[in-house]
Amino acid sequence: MPSPDRPLRLLIVLPSWVGDVVMATPTIRRIRDAMPGIFIGALCRPGNDQLLSGSTLFDELHVFQPHGVMATKKAANKVRPRQYDTALLLTNSFSTALIARLAFIPRRIGYNRDTRGMLLTDPITPPRNPDKSWKLTPIVDYYWNLTSHLLGDDPVDWSIHTPTNCTDLPLAIPRCVFMELGTSDQDRAKAQQVLQAASINPTERYAVLNPGGNNPAKRWPTDRFAALADHLATNHNLLTLINGSPAESDLCDQIIAQAQCTPISLPALGNTLGALKPIIDGAAIMITNDTGPRHIAAALSTPLVTLFGPTDPRWTTIPTTPLPDGSPSESIIVADPTLPASESANDHPQRCAIEHIETARVLEAVDAMLARISA
Repeated sequence: MPSPDRPLRLLIVLPSWVGDVVMATPTIRRIRDAMPGIFIGALCRPGNDQLLSGSTLFDELHVFQPHGVMATKKAANKVRPRQYDTALLLTNSFSTALIARLAFIPRRIGYNRDTRGMLLTDPITPPRNPDKSWKLTPIVDYYWNLTSHLLGDDPVDWSIHTPTNCTDLPLAIPRCVFMELGTSDQDRAKAQQVLQAASINPTERYAVLNPGGNNPAKRWPTDRFAALADHLATNHNLLTLINGSPAESDLCDQIIAQAQCTPISLPALGNTLGALKPIIDGAAIMITNDTGPRHIAAALSTPLVTLFGPTDPRWTTIPTTPLPDGSPSESIIVADPTLPASESANDHPQRCAIEHIETARVLEAVDAMLARISA
């Protein structure tokens, strides 16, 4: 029999961004494994349902539009019929706590942020420094700590997050824990359709470039991505697929126009977020800015080279599966590797501008990654 605090019907309110949803998957898998048999639903934004298609993490996905005067009420109305007894809010917003309250969910667990403590039955203190500023904390651990509270386990030891350099932090989650994504038959069928439209046969090797990002300051210059595509074609015999959202089609087209080889735009072929998963899974390598597809690639164990400008990579330190030779499957390149460990790239937009990443550094990292894969 379940304990009085064990949920029978759990709603997990998912974060908005693609990368954050992927970074939440270790936490959700922990719940699924620790509480077999409970009903787990997820409240997510449009698009993230495609990201989670084929997953065994949830019994039901509730998709809601977060915009509009009645958005909060409509979301509450959508989940209320399921009669959830517990809500775990991976979000920090007041509005999502209000959704859980309006849905009459008796127990509501989340971080006490955005003045929403009054809406939570279990307000959890977020990690802060002695001066009350936010403590530099990898997001995967941030979510893991909430699950510790739900499961009645010891909370995360925030003291382990002591920076020793400007690129990564130790993780509190167990070493055997990784991010995960599934794929559905529909995802695979769409991916096959896109690859056929690109005239890529099943044995052909290709790379994926991801030049976009929600913040233009995160975007490495298009002419350098074009030079990278030419390098991949000339030195590694790799065809290049350029990924982007429909709104980033022009960005992809700019790279194609500047390249000497013939990269292929995935948005132009009608690619979807669901189809992107098997496409990334089949890639020899992905080179990306700090944006959601980076986390998709990491969850699928696709070798990665990730470029960070004025965003601190330590917030998004992620567990990655090693390559067959035991080396890391992700190479992180920061704009200013000399930044002191006590400083954050977020506070130095000029010093850490992504334009400071020279093309030669990226080519070297790509060559080294591909050499390790083929060794």
